[in-house]
Order: sequence, then structure tokens, then C-alpha cells
Amino acid sequence: MSAHIPTEINLNRRTRMLTVSFGDETFEMSCEYLRVHSPSAEVQGHGPGQDVLQVGKEDVNIDNIEPVGNYAIKPVFDDGHDSGIFSWDTLYRLGKYQDENWQRYLSRLDEAGEPRKLDA
Repeated sequence: MSAHIPTEINLNRRTRMLTVSFGDETFEMSCEYLRVHSPSAEVQGHGPGQDVLQVGKEDVNIDNIEPVGNYAIKPVFDDGHDSGIFSWDTLYRLGKYQDENWQRYLSRLDEAGEPRKLDA
């Protein structure tokens, strides 16, 4: 059983933002952020240290959000990525630690010599 269950999930395709509320906590996460932190094996790999840095996802959007039982959602991104199942706990952690996760991602892009298109 999930320790965190969302009370509301809203996608704004125009701003490319997903808003997820967990009772009195609400997180706004960009589609880019969710795409580059997808829990899929394509992004995370099959074990520690096998994650794949996602680049060029600045303009990605979510076309559809499919429910997965009573425990998760599966966003269908407009770049074709649709294999990430975001459990409630995963969504909560991504929201709660968004600043740290995003800074780590930007550092990894910088180290790889991959500037973000929006930052250029």
C-alpha cells in the first residue's frame, strides 16, 4: 500500500505542467522533468549506474495519462516514450525532491557537454 495517494492530478498541456496534490501538499512538475526522471528501464537502466542521460527533452509534452490500477499512472509522452509507470510514491518523491533532482540533472547535462536548448 502506498504511503502517499494523490487527491488530484491535473495536466496543463499549454504550459506542459503536471500538478499533483497529496492532501495539503501540491507539486507542479514540468513534462520535461517527468520525462527525464521516468522510472522506466529505458531511462533508469536495469541496475545501479545504468541510467541513461536524457537530452533534448525541453519541449516534450504529455499526450495522455493512463491509470495503472489504483497505484500509478502511465504518461504517454509526445516523443513516443510510454513505458514509465509512475507509482504514487514515485510521484510524491519526484515532487518533494524536485529541486535537488533538477539540479543534479542540470549538472549531469553540463558534465556531458549537453546544454539545454532553452538555456542556450
